[in-house]
Parts: sequence; structure tokens; C-alpha cells
Amino acid sequence: MRHRSGRIFLVLVLFAAGAVAGTSPSKDPLGAEIERWSEFLRNNPRTDENWTQIKKVSEPVIARARQALDDGQRLLALFRLAAARTNLAAAAYVGERPADKRNDQGFLDGEWKRVGNTIKDDLGPLHPADLGNVRPAAVRALAEAALLQVRAFYDASLEYGRSTEAQYGLFYLGQAQAQRDFVSLCRKFSEASFGHAPPLRNLSEELDALEGEVLDAYRPPASIDKHSEFIAVNALIKEARELNTGCFWNGAALRYLQAVQRFAPLRPGATPLEGPALTQRLQSFDKRLASAEIDHSLGRMFLEAAQSAAAAPAPNAPPAWPIATDVLPRYFAALEAAPVPPPRPNPRATVTLVRWPYT
Repeated sequence: MRHRSGRIFLVLVLFAAGAVAGTSPSKDPLGAEIERWSEFLRNNPRTDENWTQIKKVSEPVIARARQALDDGQRLLALFRLAAARTNLAAAAYVGERPADKRNDQGFLDGEWKRVGNTIKDDLGPLHPADLGNVRPAAVRALAEAALLQVRAFYDASLEYGRSTEAQYGLFYLGQAQAQRDFVSLCRKFSEASFGHAPPLRNLSEELDALEGEVLDAYRPPASIDKHSEFIAVNALIKEARELNTGCFWNGAALRYLQAVQRFAPLRPGATPLEGPALTQRLQSFDKRLASAEIDHSLGRMFLEAAQSAAAAPAPNAPPAWPIATDVLPRYFAALEAAPVPPPRPNPRATVTLVRWPYT
């Protein structure tokens, strides 16, 4: 029954978001938003290289979001939509600018000032209380992560456009607005919750430990063959630290768990869990997430991703086993008291004197 009430709540949440976005109340707003970007992918007439790359990456993500929705995995559908929406909205914004102005530095300067005035309320200073009414935890986590990216994209846009081409600066401006719009949708969500807010907390020790594991694993041949994957993990840890420093615990936990998921296949000696063993482990976590009077929507969002991947593995999509072996165990650990940090070694300096020949 708790399961079902949670899903009913998410329907209400997304109905509110759809009302903000201007969709018809008779439609499922999450489905309408997925359809909106599916249609954009189908009908956008641009053929330039940037759009071709965005389309190639975004199309399967939106398709998987639709599949998750059809399967009743609404948290996962929202998660996947959010992942693709930023670049699609940015591409839409750039496409709406006059074609003869997209590489005009003066036009970029003017747009930077105009957009800055439009989104000034989301450029800081930022406080966790700004999103205090956003529920459930998974939706708040997505909103918190997006909120910090508004300023990051905006600040990067002007200098990046000047250093490369104006169109790339415009794209960053589009991403800043896309994240601001996503946060605005989340702020309109219902205040109801799956249960009591999860006892999330400062994750400094966990982030330090994970970063240490990553550094230990960053050795040839993995550091050469999987360099881009290590960079992606490091970027997620960096985002998690920024959120953690700002006391955005939900967003920090989201990025931390995403980093754990990306790192799991890179971990030396990692053994994939498959077949009945994987199914049994996921079923065990399913029961655990449903049994407590706590808003476990963040953990459930990852569980839905694992269930989807186990049922129908998709090309180039993350596998299910890292969520079962690494992500969900660390999710539950993050709800417990912070681990006691190991004692730090006494400061020590070693000075070596070298005498060069003939001096």
C-alpha cells in the first residue's frame, strides 16, 4: 500500500509540474513532457554537427524515459527525462536565435546580460531552504543538483563563447535557463511526501573515501583505457562536494551515488552480479525500501534503474549490477551516522640536500 501511495503522490507532483508547463490537465504531465521533447527530436530541422551529436545522445535517453513511464517506473522516467532535457532545451534556445547572430560575439554579450537579468534570482546566494518544500527526496535531489548548475553554466557561457565560438557560449546560456526552468517546475511540486524525510547528512567522509578509491584505481592500463570514465567519476565527485559544502544533502547524495555507480566497473577486482543472484539482491532492496516509514524515493529511483537494466539491457546504457553491489548499500550507509574518520598522521617534512658537482 505504501508503494502505491508513493506512486499516486508522484502523479500529483508531476500533474502540478504539467500545469506550470502549460500542458492540458487531461494529460499525464510527465508523459506530455516526454512527448514534447520526442517531438522536438523528430521535427527539429537543424542538420549542423552540434545538433546531430545532441540528437544522437538524447534520442535513446528520451526513448528509455518513455519506456520507464510505460512500465510504471515514474521516478526513473523523470530521472531520464532530466538527463536529456538540459541539452535539448539548450539546443532549442540556440535554434531560436537568429542564424546570422549565433556566432556574433556582440550578440552573445547582449544575450548574456539579458539572460542574467532574467535568471538573477537563481544566481545566488543559494540556500537549502530555497527548496525546502520540494518533495519527495528524489525530486528535491534533482532540483538541488540543477540549482547549482544554473550559476555554473551562466558564469561559463560568456568566457567560453569568447574563447571558442559565440554559438557555444549561447549553448551554455541555454543550459543555464534549462536548469532554472527545471528547478522552477520542482518548486511547484506538491509538498506531500512518501514518508518522513530521509536522514541525509554531510558526506565529506564518504566523498573522501570514494576519491581515495578512485585515485588508487587510476593506474595503467585502466587510467589509459578508461580515462574518460575516470574523468566522469571525478566530475560527479566534484559536484557532490559543491552540493555538500552548501548543505544541499539530497543533491549531494544523488551525485555521490551516481559517482559510485560510474566507478563500480572501474574498481579493481569488481565482480558483476548476474542472473538469479542479481534478481534476489534487487528484490531484497525492494523490500527494504518499501518497509520503512521514510521517504526512500532517492534509493528507489536507482532501484528502478537497476530493475529496468536487468529486465532489458540497452546498448551503451549502465548495467544493473553496480546499483545492487555498490549504490544501494552506500545509500543506506549514508542514512546512518557518519563514520569516524581515521586518525591523521602527524605532519612530517623531509628535507634532502643535494650537492651538485663542481659547486
